Amino acid sequence: MLQLKNERKRLGGSVKMKRRKILLGMLSMLLAFSLIGCGEIDTEADNHSVQTKQQEEVLDNTYDLMEVHFLDVGQGDCTLIKCGDAAMVIDTSTSDQGTAIQNYLSKNGVDKLDYLVLTHPDADHIGSAAVIITKFEIDTTFISNYEKDTKTYQKLIQALDDKKVDYFTPIPGEVYSLGSAEFTILAPINTYSDPNNASIALLLKNGDTTFLFTGDAEEEAEEDIVESGRSIQADVYHAGHHGSKTASSEILLDAVSPKFSVISCKEGNSYGFPHAKVLNEFRDRGIKVYRTDEQGTILAVSDGKEITWNASPSETWQTGEATKSSVSPTPKADKVKPSKETVYVLNTDTKKFHLPDCSLVPEVNREDSQKSKEELEQEGYSPCKKCNP
Repeated sequence: MLQLKNERKRLGGSVKMKRRKILLGMLSMLLAFSLIGCGEIDTEADNHSVQTKQQEEVLDNTYDLMEVHFLDVGQGDCTLIKCGDAAMVIDTSTSDQGTAIQNYLSKNGVDKLDYLVLTHPDADHIGSAAVIITKFEIDTTFISNYEKDTKTYQKLIQALDDKKVDYFTPIPGEVYSLGSAEFTILAPINTYSDPNNASIALLLKNGDTTFLFTGDAEEEAEEDIVESGRSIQADVYHAGHHGSKTASSEILLDAVSPKFSVISCKEGNSYGFPHAKVLNEFRDRGIKVYRTDEQGTILAVSDGKEITWNASPSETWQTGEATKSSVSPTPKADKVKPSKETVYVLNTDTKKFHLPDCSLVPEVNREDSQKSKEELEQEGYSPCKKCNP
C-alpha cells in the first residue's frame, strides 16, 4: 500500500510538473504573440509616416518647371515662356528676327503656342509676328487696343486674318492658365494717345515665384496700374521700355519691389538704353540686373519656390549712349537747354507736348515748339499728364 501511495505521489508530481511546463509554454507563446503584435503596429505606424512624408513631397512638387527665356533679339523684345507642356511668346522683336525666333522656338521643342501676346504695335515688338503666326499653331492671341497706321501693323493683321486666328485685347483682372502657372492681365487700363502706354501688361505666377511684364508702358500707364489696386509684387521685373528713363518709375518700383530685373536691348543701341537714371535706381534698391546686350539670351527657371539663372547678374552698370543718328539736331534731352523762345517740347512719336523741364521730355523724336497749346491740340498733340502744360 505504501509503495502504491508513493507511486501515486510520484505520478502526481510528474503530472504537476508537466502542467507547469505547459502553462509556462503557453505564457511564453502569448508573450511572443504579444511582442509580434506590437511589432506589427509599430510597422504600420512607420509605413503611415513614410506615406505621409511622400504625400507631402508630392504636394511640394505640384508645380511644373517654368522656363522664362529673354531672347537676345537686338533692339527689340521677345520672351518665350514654357511651363509643363504649355508655351507662350510675348512680343516678336523687329522684322529681321523672324527666322531666328522661329529656330529658337523649334530648338526648344515648341511647335504650338498656347498664347501669343503682342504688347503694343511698335515695330520692335511686332516686327516678326507675321512669321510666328504663319509658322506656328496659336490658340489665343492678345493685341493692344492701340491701332497703328504702319506697314508692320497692317502685315500683322493680314497674317492673323489669313490664318483665321482670333485676336482681342484682354481685360485687366482676367486670369489665364499656363501649365501649373497662371498670369493676370494688368493693362491697358485706359485708352491712351500713344502706343507705349497702351501696352498689355501681365503678372506671371508659378507657385511662390512671380514675373512682371509691362511692355513699353511709361509713367502714365505705370501709375494707372499701381492705382488699380491689384498686387503687382514680383520677383523678376522685365524692365519697361528697354530700360528707358520714361519707364520704371519710382511709384512702380515701390509697388513691385523686385529682386531681379532683365533689360532687353541691343549692344550699342542708338537710343541710349539702358538709361543711367534707371540703372542708378536699380542699384540703389539692390535689384540684381541681367542684360541681353551684355549677356545674350537670359534664362530664368522657376520650380515654384525658387528661381535659378543661366548667368550671374551684370556688374558693369554701364549705361547706353545715344548716337547722333537717333536724335534730333539738338543733343540729348537731359543736356539740352531750350531756347528762351521755346514754349513746349514735343514728342513726335507719342504726340505729347511737355514743359521744357519735364522729366518725361524724350531723348529721341523730340522737337521744340513755340506754338500755343491750342495750336498743338489742333495738330493732334495732347498735354503730358505729369507736367500738365
